[in-house]
Amino acid sequence: MKTIAATVLGLALLGGAATAAPPPPLDRGVLKVQVILDKLGFSPGVLDGRRGMTLTAAIKGFQENRGLPITGELDQATVAALKPYAGVEATKTLTLSAQALAGPYYVIPKGEDKQAELPALGYRSPMEKLAEMFHTTPQVLMELNSPQTMLKPGTKVVFPNALPTSRAYDQKLRPDWLATLAMLNVDANQPQADKIVVDKSDKVLKAYDKAGKLVALFQVTTGSTHDPLPIGTWKINGADYNPKFHYNPALFWDADKNDKKAMLPPGPNGPVGVVWLDLSKPHYGIHGTPVPELIGRTASHGCVRLANWNAARLAMMVKPGTPVVFQE
Repeated sequence: MKTIAATVLGLALLGGAATAAPPPPLDRGVLKVQVILDKLGFSPGVLDGRRGMTLTAAIKGFQENRGLPITGELDQATVAALKPYAGVEATKTLTLSAQALAGPYYVIPKGEDKQAELPALGYRSPMEKLAEMFHTTPQVLMELNSPQTMLKPGTKVVFPNALPTSRAYDQKLRPDWLATLAMLNVDANQPQADKIVVDKSDKVLKAYDKAGKLVALFQVTTGSTHDPLPIGTWKINGADYNPKFHYNPALFWDADKNDKKAMLPPGPNGPVGVVWLDLSKPHYGIHGTPVPELIGRTASHGCVRLANWNAARLAMMVKPGTPVVFQE
C-alpha cells in the first residue's frame, strides 16, 4: 500500500507536476481565505495556501461583488466583509473510503493514437484523484499530511475544505455527470449567469447575473500567439459532459506532420477535461483541463481553459444562448 510520499514521487517519475521547484511554505491563514473565496464563487484556482496572481484575482472578484474598492489586497474593508465567514474551516480531516479511492487508474501514454486505445483518460493514481476532488494538488496534500499517511480505506487525511454545502443536483442530468459533480465537490447551489465575460489581460472569466452583478469569477488560460482568443461576442451552443475529444491535427499548428485524426476517450485527464461548453465560434469552446496548477500560466490553442472543478461549476450556471464576450 502506497504512502502519500510514495505516490507524489511516482507522479514526479511520470513527468507530473511534482517535478516543479519547491514552492514557498503553505500558509494556513491564506488557505482559509482561499477556501472562503472558493465557496463564495470567486475561485483562487488551486487551494494551496499561497499568495499569488490567482488569489489576487479572486479577491478582486469578491471586492467587485461587494462594492468595495478593488485593490486585490486583504485590506481592512475586505477583511471586514469576510468576517461573517470566519467560522469556515480551512481544512477538513476525513476518513478515506473505498469509494474515494476507487479507480480504475491508467498509465497515459504520449501520442493521441495510443491514448485513443484507452477506455478512458482517467486519473493516474488515487492521489491525483483525491487532489482534484478537493481542488488542490498532490503536493499540497503531502504538505498537509504526514509522508507516512497510507492511502487505504479507514485512513484519516487532511484536505482543503472544498466540501460543498449541497449535493442536491438536478436528477434529470445524466448519471455519469451527476457522479462527476459529486466527485469534484461542486456545490449544487449555483447562481445563474446572464452573461459571461472572458478578460484576456486579467486571465479571468466573470459571470454576471441579470442585474449586471458579478456573481462568480474563475481563472482561465486564453489562447496563445499562434491561436489568439477570438475577441468579440459569441454565445454558448450547449454543453458536452464528460466529452470525448476529436483530435484533428489540421487544427493544431504544433501537431506532428505524421499525426492522424483520433477520437480520444472521455476523462479528467483528457485534453478538454470533464466538460466542453461549445461556442458559436467554430472549433472554440470553454472547457476543463488535466493540469489546474498551470491555468493562467501557459498558453492554449485558442480555447478557454479552467480547472475541471471550475469548468463543471460554470456549466451549471449557463445554458444554450448565454452570451460570451471575449475582450482584451
